[in-house]
Formats: sequence, structure tokens, C-alpha cells
Amino acid sequence: MELKFVLEAVLFSAQKPLSLREIADVLAGAPEHAEGDETVRGLRKVKEEDLLAALEQLAAEHAQAARSYRLACVAGAWQFVTEPPFAPWLKALVGHKTRPPRLSQPALETLAIIAYRQPVTRTEVEQVRGVAVDGVMQTLLERGLVAQVGRAEVVGRPMTYGTTAAFLEYFGLRALEGLPAADELRRLPVEKPAALATADAAGAAAGEQLTLAGEAAPAPAPAPAPETPAVAPAAPEPDPAPAPAPEAGAAEPPPAS
Repeated sequence: MELKFVLEAVLFSAQKPLSLREIADVLAGAPEHAEGDETVRGLRKVKEEDLLAALEQLAAEHAQAARSYRLACVAGAWQFVTEPPFAPWLKALVGHKTRPPRLSQPALETLAIIAYRQPVTRTEVEQVRGVAVDGVMQTLLERGLVAQVGRAEVVGRPMTYGTTAAFLEYFGLRALEGLPAADELRRLPVEKPAALATADAAGAAAGEQLTLAGEAAPAPAPAPAPETPAVAPAAPEPDPAPAPAPEAGAAEPPPAS
């Protein structure tokens, strides 16, 4: 019995999508229900890569057959899903489920930033978008599309966010590697807060301060001597006025004997 047919029967009867680990557990537990069956015992320990290859082959065969259903891997789990054109008849059979409202444009933009840059803080998301995202982040958290995944190693230890398995299911993705290329979004510069100072870094900084304090400080420049007020030079004495010239016709004094 081929492995792919065993997997087809298991997935067809499963009530929920199955991951590779869950499928391997089913194969490992089958010998308990089929004593002495060497075929079942032989499939008890199948390598993960062999499981994946059989599933991929089975999915290709169903896609080539162009049936009303296909085998799909969503969020790392495998399941049979019907093709969209058959939705009206299925809704009439099982009823129409009211789906949550579509995500708004701001919510989609915020979700894209988180998906491509995760783990990311709320401040970094706001730097990329240029607006506050408090209300949008609350909506995404309530819908289960994003979740808190840790804390950033920066001052204040802000919470970091990432996408969930519900995000992959919402967009029908097998894994994050299936996201469209968006290198430009990943390269947008974001100013990050200063990193937390570790014990080694703090010790190095303290040692550097001590070294700087121990160095001889340059001698202060001598204060300039007080300037003495300049004494204005004495004004030169005026020359004596010349004697008046004798008037014309006046007698000259006799010479002294």
C-alpha cells in the first residue's frame, strides 16, 4: 500500500487540518489497531521529508485531475479544501457563516509592516506608517492575526509583535516565506532606541570615566595682570608771547651805560 493513499485517507477523514507532526503520530499509532500487519508496521516510522514528498505528490495529482476539491497546506497544516466556484451549493448545504468584517486599509498596512519586519515594536510600526496605530493594533490583536512575541532589548523593554497561524490561514499561506517580495518595506530605516547597558558595558564605561578623571588636567592659564590706567601725557607749556614791536616814530630808549 502506497504512503500517499494512506495519507489521502487520513486527511479525508480528519476533522481539522493536520501538521506533519500530527500525521506522523497517526502513522506511529496505527500498528496498535492492526496486529501482525507488516505494511502498517513498515509505515510506523516515516521520515519527515518522505511524508512531505508524498503529500506534495498527492497535491499535484489532485490539481492535475481538476476535481472540485484539492489538497492544500495552510499555516503548515494539510487539508482538503473545495474550489471557490462550488461555494453556492456548499452554503446551501451547511449554511452561510457570518465572517468578520474585512480589514480596513490602515489595518492591512499595519499588518503588512508587522509581517515583513517582525518582531517589531509599536513605535517602529508608527515610524514606518507615520501615524499612531493604537486602535489598529488593538483590532489586529482581537482578531488573533498578531500577538505579543517578546520584548525588545532596548531602554524601556517595549513589547514586540509578530504574526500568528491565524494570519497564515486568513491569507491562505503555507508559511511566511510565501509572502510576496517586499524588499523595499524591509529596508525602510527605523530609528531604534538605545540598547540596554549590560554589566560589561557599564563596567567599561565606569573604568573609562575613572581613567579620564585620573589623567592630569592641563594647568589653567595664568590670569592676565590688571591693566594700569594709562596716564595722559602732560600738555606742553605754551611758548611765551613775543614782545610787541615798537610803534613807528617812537624814540628808542638810550642804551644803558
